[in-house]
Amino acid sequence: MSELVAESWRRYLRQLKLHPLRTKAITSGVLAGCSDAVAQKISGIKKLQLRRLLLIMLYGFAYAGPFGHFLHKLMDHIFKGKKGNSTIAKKVLLEQLTASPWNNIFFMIYYGLVVEGRPWFLVRNKITNDYPTIQLTAWRFWPIVSWINYQYMPLQFRVLFHSFVASCWAVFLNLKARSAATIAIKAN
Repeated sequence: MSELVAESWRRYLRQLKLHPLRTKAITSGVLAGCSDAVAQKISGIKKLQLRRLLLIMLYGFAYAGPFGHFLHKLMDHIFKGKKGNSTIAKKVLLEQLTASPWNNIFFMIYYGLVVEGRPWFLVRNKITNDYPTIQLTAWRFWPIVSWINYQYMPLQFRVLFHSFVASCWAVFLNLKARSAATIAIKAN
């Protein structure tokens, strides 16, 4: 079994080297899909919602993976040759003030319009009501992830690391939402 894992990892690294954008996009899509499948099961959905799963995978493949690929290349270009905690802090700050707000709003729009099929006015209302809390929560968690990513991950693994943590984060948020709903039902 360990030989199979080692060979799969070697093949993955080869694809990452030969086709970095494609490999990161596929990886992000697969991890997003796995996360959504787990989230659906945790939320109590009896039959997997395949359309939702595929649309979440599409988001990871077409947006999150490529966005992460180019974001990290841009960060390395902006801070070319600079190392140390001060540079990492600047990268984290820049990412959290630009990419984080954009990604959260974009995901809320995508999820509302495309995944749920809601009209724009309902999506806009949800963003108005929920975005500030979502962004503040993100700023409590993601700077730590970004610091670890910039401090310890080589450039080629940053999207993989971020996508993996994002998958875990999505499952956590689903658990939190489910426990809040359970508490609300018990209170009534």
